[in-house]
Amino acid sequence: MGSGPPTYDAEPTALPPADPDELDDLVADTVLDGARYGACTLRAVSVRGDSARFRGEPRRDSLLTARFGTGDQALVLVAMATGARATPGAHRAAAEACQWIARAVGRSHARLAQDIGAARRGDLKSGLHRLTDRSLGRLRASAAEQGVDPEEYAATLRCLLLPADPDCRVRVFFGVGDGGLFRLRDGEWHDIEPLVSDVTGEPVVGFGSLPSETPDGDRLTMDLGIPTPPSPYEPAPEPPRAPFRFRASVARPGDTLLMCTGGLAEPLRGEPELCEYLTGRWSGPPPGLAAFLADSQVRVKGYADDRTAAAVWEA
Repeated sequence: MGSGPPTYDAEPTALPPADPDELDDLVADTVLDGARYGACTLRAVSVRGDSARFRGEPRRDSLLTARFGTGDQALVLVAMATGARATPGAHRAAAEACQWIARAVGRSHARLAQDIGAARRGDLKSGLHRLTDRSLGRLRASAAEQGVDPEEYAATLRCLLLPADPDCRVRVFFGVGDGGLFRLRDGEWHDIEPLVSDVTGEPVVGFGSLPSETPDGDRLTMDLGIPTPPSPYEPAPEPPRAPFRFRASVARPGDTLLMCTGGLAEPLRGEPELCEYLTGRWSGPPPGLAAFLADSQVRVKGYADDRTAAAVWEA
């Protein structure tokens, strides 16, 4: 699809280089998974992009699916991450991000399942924000242990929580970084990615600025834009972090919910023909694993990044 044929071949060409002493570091070209719990059917896939296939680079996207608990109290997690572009450890950072958040969610799954069932949105948002910060903090600690710049050993992270209780149709999305969250309802796609409101502009008194004087009446010195030298007694300030995104919504029968990394979100937003194609393919019953793989890797001219997607069909 698009203005012309894609630049690269449709199938993998070159394998990433392998170290005989680090074979656990190898990443498969494609990962495919699926399940059915409660009222929903899950399909998940992560595919190496055409560009990486051509250059023999590993897939920077990572995908993890896990079930915690049993019976109606079980909680299904889908986590996906994308490592920083043009960095040698991108695939490792993405895998670590998924593993850390899975550990955190798994240890708290009973409380999370209760909060979802009781529709405690505020508790869910604050709790998942804390677990996400803690997991990405582990990633920064791992970068320090390896002597790597934290900005290079970093990853976006997007997660979906699906309760196994058939009477609960709450679907919870949370994460940090770019990607997409879409809903196919009544034959139309809706971009439901949570918006992040950032404070912009100059600070004003009482909101983001220092007071004009101290409680003792001393006037404060004007800020002349001269950077303050770092104190040897305080750690250097961390670079600004990407904002936390959260959405808890109630699914309707017949809905299809799609969470994906930027490799699929960008062509979905930029190529209407792809939206039309997937509408026809995903408006009915959930496809099998092979069909879902074929649908998710429909090629669009100008988009050659890794694609990772998880789709949920509501019975």
